Amino acid sequence: MALGLAGCGSTNWGFPYRATIQQGNWITAEQVAQLETGMTRDQVRFILGTPTLQDIFHAERWDYPYYNQPGYGQDELRKFTVWFENDQLTRWTGDEQPDRQPFQKADSGKEAIQSADAERAAQQSASPGLGSSASPSGQSVVPQATIETAPIGTTRQKGQE
Repeated sequence: MALGLAGCGSTNWGFPYRATIQQGNWITAEQVAQLETGMTRDQVRFILGTPTLQDIFHAERWDYPYYNQPGYGQDELRKFTVWFENDQLTRWTGDEQPDRQPFQKADSGKEAIQSADAERAAQQSASPGLGSSASPSGQSVVPQATIETAPIGTTRQKGQE
């Protein structure tokens, strides 16, 4: 019995179980980069989603808060606000937004990509010519499969190619 419970003692398990609570809008840095002054409200809503807070006393301001309270760990609060004048986007401010979606691991961000690129470069310099073929930009080239199709109503005979 004690041996069975010992396996449940990792950092993601606990007694009692506490659920993760997420509220608000998850906004990525890529979405923020798409914003341009002069956009309409509909264009901003398409990029960022429906704002969580629309105050009737501040109709020219939309707020996009995000709050995450994990079952175990530190709480996270991010704020992002956009302002309009004459129904056109004039400015935006807020906390730095992540480069990933919430379903992606936290370690799959910029640092993980940079370390993977450095590791790949080290492998290629250690054994030149043995790696996969690369394009001039340094990215690996993957050969694409070719699929042949015959016109409808025709059949291929063995030996015809």
